[in-house]
Amino acid sequence: MNKPDASTVPRRVVTGFRDGKSAVVSDGPVPNAHHYTAIPGMMTSVVYSTGAPPSLPQHSAEAAPPRMHVLPKPGETRLMIVAFPPDSGFAHPEFDPGAADAEQREFIPGLAERFEADVPGMHTTETVDYGIVLDGEIWLELDDGHTTHLRTGDIVVQCGTRHAWRNKGTRTAKIIFVLIGGEQT
Repeated sequence: MNKPDASTVPRRVVTGFRDGKSAVVSDGPVPNAHHYTAIPGMMTSVVYSTGAPPSLPQHSAEAAPPRMHVLPKPGETRLMIVAFPPDSGFAHPEFDPGAADAEQREFIPGLAERFEADVPGMHTTETVDYGIVLDGEIWLELDDGHTTHLRTGDIVVQCGTRHAWRNKGTRTAKIIFVLIGGEQT
């Protein structure tokens, strides 16, 4: 994995039980945070995952190991943080779309395969996603071409529709997503 400055890796605190009492069972950097070489400024991390239905207490030694399948099955969940660099980086002459695709397929398997080759970034998943913009600005693009400008603190509920995230700004945007696996009807 690409080893960034530790201050740019999200910290994760997980609670559980020790000796029959609630306790912090894990406290440290998210194990699968990846800062992309082929897409400078991009970071993805699945922070945590649960099965369907979530069992309590959680007994997994690591609920979000590196290179785990990102998309949850029906009833499962994923908590994910993504840093989106400005789109201007994709227009740079040194940008290599093949290398970017390969790196995404390695570090966000299951999701990367959903990105459409003819419309980069556009994808559809069988999930309900709660997205909260933690920092910066980003634009949600839908398949009719409509874009919605989002800023820090804005919340998106993405309901299994075809979409893409576009950072038309000048600095990296960071979003936290809760993905809940669903089924198309």
